[in-house]
Amino acid sequence: MTLTLTVLGCDGSHAGAGGAASGYLLRSWERGTAVWMDAGAGTFANLQRYCDPLALSAIVLTHRHLDHCGDIDGFVTAARWVIGLPPRPIAVLAAPGVREAVNGFDDDVLEWHEVGDGDGRDVADLRLRFSLTDHMVPTMAVRVDDAAGALGYSADSGPGWSFEALGPGVDLALCEATFTVDHEGSPGHMSGRQAGATARRSGARRLVITHRWPTVGAGAVAAEAAEAFGGRVDSAAVGRGFSL
Repeated sequence: MTLTLTVLGCDGSHAGAGGAASGYLLRSWERGTAVWMDAGAGTFANLQRYCDPLALSAIVLTHRHLDHCGDIDGFVTAARWVIGLPPRPIAVLAAPGVREAVNGFDDDVLEWHEVGDGDGRDVADLRLRFSLTDHMVPTMAVRVDDAAGALGYSADSGPGWSFEALGPGVDLALCEATFTVDHEGSPGHMSGRQAGATARRSGARRLVITHRWPTVGAGAVAAEAAEAFGGRVDSAAVGRGFSL
């Protein structure tokens, strides 16, 4: 039983040159479950490298900023006019405001469900639970549990939210680390230091940092996070995979 995470995009706030904004593919290989988690610019193109989009079990959209949900339009266009419709509408678990931001509606491609703080949803063999973060718009961190273990994703958040809100026993913490300590105080995001500290306090076993601004040095953010976490820290990169 294995739960895997493939990075489809990890640039913060906008896609850098040759990169992609936030997006991840979660797969539980026990039952073939596949979840597209955030759909920032460039992630639909990368999703097609690893998964048949029409076979997705669900889509999770953590908030309405387009660097996390904008590629949904491309997927719907492809399904309607090019690659064909899915066997049944794909469930979209979305934070408040996302559906309106992307002009989403229930149809033969997507079936929309709004999720809020504390809500739980089952997607095949995966159990998802959502937590409201510290961001400029309603944003949902998500914990994903299956028989292989637990993964937590911060989505976008400032330090007013803690990974502890996702509960104990997280095997892999995927946490935004948008910039270095020099930018601390910028609203709605965390530095590498803050990401490492919140993951350490939660007791997470492993930390992967993501959502770095393309203009900020990757090594500096990772070094801050590792010092605060007190253990190994990996940096997300397009195409990089992690498993539980």
